[in-house]
Amino acid sequence: MNGNVAIITGSSRGIGLAIARMLALNGYSIAMNCSKDGKELFDAMETLRNDIPGVKLIGIKADVSIYSDAQYLFKETEANLGPLDLLVNNAGVELFGLFQDTSPADWQRTLNSNLISAMNCSHLAIPGFVSRKRGSIINVSSIWGQSGASCEAVYAATKGGLDSFTKSLAKELGPCGIRVNAMACGAIDTSMNSRLSAGEKESFISEIPLGRFGMPSDVAELTLFLASDKASYITGQVIQIDGGY
Repeated sequence: MNGNVAIITGSSRGIGLAIARMLALNGYSIAMNCSKDGKELFDAMETLRNDIPGVKLIGIKADVSIYSDAQYLFKETEANLGPLDLLVNNAGVELFGLFQDTSPADWQRTLNSNLISAMNCSHLAIPGFVSRKRGSIINVSSIWGQSGASCEAVYAATKGGLDSFTKSLAKELGPCGIRVNAMACGAIDTSMNSRLSAGEKESFISEIPLGRFGMPSDVAELTLFLASDKASYITGQVIQIDGGY
């Protein structure tokens, strides 16, 4: 895999940062991305550079839910790192609360961050992938996109849309040798779940057969596998990574 180039959206922390670390350790050149906190992104990049000598990284602040920002991310990646081999659509936000208490502005923000961003970036990645007849897209989804979740109706709807987008795009791009998969994450120990009280977290864990929250590194390991030639016959799949929940 040495020499491969990856874009990971929303990679200044959490799952995205763990994926960046895993891919960098395995020879990828990485374009890291955030939409707001440039300092957090810079600090994450410095940590990776200190931990992985010789790693090739760039960091781009861009809101990939806006098509022109996504274009800028891709332009800078190709100019600095070369043609893209892997796109990981990880950027996203949570919306928690009763649906009746949310607003159309909340819905649009969540839709833009969780689904439109993946569409924007995939649209920009596809021409290069098709011309080279190779490439992989991995979408970071959620188990709630398949089962639904009380107090997360809008979030679940965006992830369900992402799952359908994954399956459809895989059928469309398979003849060109391009694979598209998604990872449906369960409870992962990130800041997104920091709103849970100790009691709520304990109750949640009691329903997970493996008895723990997943770690961002667990998702990163699956990403590495799906991006590799070991997964060359896997496409159109939404793979649950949820400890058996």
